[in-house]
Amino acid sequence: MSFLNSLFDQFWFEAIIRLFLGFILAGIIGAERESVNKPAGFKTHSLIGISSVLIMLCGEFLSANNPNADASRIPAQLLSGIGFIGAGTILRDGFNVKGLTTAASLLAVTCIGLSIGAGFYLGGIISTVIVYIILSYSYSMFGSLDHFTNVELNLTVEDFADTLPSIQKILDKYDINIKKIKNNSKDEKHSKDVQLIFRYHKDININSVLTEISALDNVIDIEEG
Repeated sequence: MSFLNSLFDQFWFEAIIRLFLGFILAGIIGAERESVNKPAGFKTHSLIGISSVLIMLCGEFLSANNPNADASRIPAQLLSGIGFIGAGTILRDGFNVKGLTTAASLLAVTCIGLSIGAGFYLGGIISTVIVYIILSYSYSMFGSLDHFTNVELNLTVEDFADTLPSIQKILDKYDINIKKIKNNSKDEKHSKDVQLIFRYHKDININSVLTEISALDNVIDIEEG
């Protein structure tokens, strides 16, 4: 009976609610990340969310049992440490950097967890809704403002070393800069399969660019990825 009384004590009862709520809210964000095949998904986000709640509860528990304890020190260290996990999701691919959004979402669920752990339920719930909307719908809302498009070309050429200047000349004519060149053949000069990644303005007729490249003598095949 004493166990039940302690279980339903205000602190413990609220602790259980906060832990489950932190798990659910962080899991919602994680599920969205997993749905778009990001490196940190439901499990990672939900674990960080519930851990953040627990850290905040630990600070509150220590403060309640020790008047000299500072309840904010442990959560502050968590915010510093979450950067290491976030950095693990950031990858550099040529001129592109991937994983920044997922790293930011990990920081967001950490703050959401800390809010729930502190008993600031409304802030945590509203933040979860806003973060989910940002992750799910920002591309459709602001995609029209982006005037550039990335394109990936898979080329089959006979002599890439001699053909590259001709390709560059065509792209220069349309003010297109190559972002990445990947040679899939061991022979650097007589390469057969080459991948080009570049970014072009939406006003440019990309079909004209592809037609001119395919018309080069050494280009055997061209395919847009």
